Amino acid sequence: MREFIVEADGGSRGNPGPAGYGAVVSDAATGETLAEAAEYLGVATNNVAEYRGLLAGLNAARALDPQARVHVRMDSKLVVEQMTGRWKIKHPAMRPLAAEAARVFPPERVTYEWIPRERNKHADRLANEAMDAGKRGETWSPANSLADLSTPAADPVPSASPDRPGPPADAAAGAARVRAALAPASRDHSAEADLRAAQAVATPTAGWAPADMGAPATFVLLRHGETPLTPQKRFSGSGGSDPSLSGIGREQARKVADALALRGTVQAVVASPLARTRETAGIVADRLGLEVSVEDGLRETDFGAWEGLTFGEVRERHPDDLNAWLSSPDAEPTGGGESFAATAARVAAARDRLVSAHAGRTVLLVTHVTPIKTFVRLALGAPPEALFRMELSAASLSAVAYYADGNASVRLFNDTSHLR
Repeated sequence: MREFIVEADGGSRGNPGPAGYGAVVSDAATGETLAEAAEYLGVATNNVAEYRGLLAGLNAARALDPQARVHVRMDSKLVVEQMTGRWKIKHPAMRPLAAEAARVFPPERVTYEWIPRERNKHADRLANEAMDAGKRGETWSPANSLADLSTPAADPVPSASPDRPGPPADAAAGAARVRAALAPASRDHSAEADLRAAQAVATPTAGWAPADMGAPATFVLLRHGETPLTPQKRFSGSGGSDPSLSGIGREQARKVADALALRGTVQAVVASPLARTRETAGIVADRLGLEVSVEDGLRETDFGAWEGLTFGEVRERHPDDLNAWLSSPDAEPTGGGESFAATAARVAAARDRLVSAHAGRTVLLVTHVTPIKTFVRLALGAPPEALFRMELSAASLSAVAYYADGNASVRLFNDTSHLR
């Protein structure tokens, strides 16, 4: 089942006064903008405009896929609390709008979240564009909209800048910079003013100011399909037999390919050098009409003498080595395999290369359990032991977005809905 994010906003210059709304629908997994809507309403209140924005966003999502799940994000506390049923709707002008919004999708498929105003910039810009167009006696047109502003500058923040310490997606450093950037700012219902602010941060500067970071590099992380070793839960890394996919694994890859073709957002495919990932990537890439490139940093951990064994067999034969491995990311498997610390360093280096090469693009990375968990762990700033607390199924999809400020956002984890 597809999942959409609907972000909506409405404004009134006078409250009541000249009003308009904006709404944007994006793919929950990749963040790609799928639809925009905006309209000048004439004279109305802020709250009515916000409800009209919500309704427009839900209808746009339904037009894309009436069976989808929808997560609504708005900076209107009133609308969010009323639509979730926590607050009563007392205003007679809003009751029919709320009732109509509640009928667009079944209630169990819609969730609501309040977000700060600075995180709702896209919908806010659309609302302002609609009000500006109405002031000129024109109708808002998506063809003339600048609200998305999704094309990143060639190098918005130089990598050598002293204001950008830490590697891309270093969670602690990125979060600190974002907190510093999101200083309080007054609301200016002017599309031109928002555009000027966004354009200002498209040019490298020594400091940071509140602004959109542009389209992220989004990595859709696909674990390869099943091999003969997968159902037996045997260690299968980069130092073993390098098995190919089983018949089930190839069918899983085809289902992934169909799902990603329907979504239509993947712009490049990169695979680990191992046979099972290259075969999975080839099936998907053929369906998408793309070529496969290989990145050695995406290969699975080398499990040394444990390759081909089950966890129980390793515990029986190498109990001390296994206990050490479970206790420390620096411990190597028996026989000179690769530690999780070494794997993490290799994956982080590959991540940095790929983020630099694919800024603003959506890229499918076909890889393995440990690299995918490592991408997620590093993005979250979680400790190494978090690797043992994640379940990752064969042919599952996860997604992480990497922004120009060095921060990262985990958008999906272990999704297998396409296999059912």
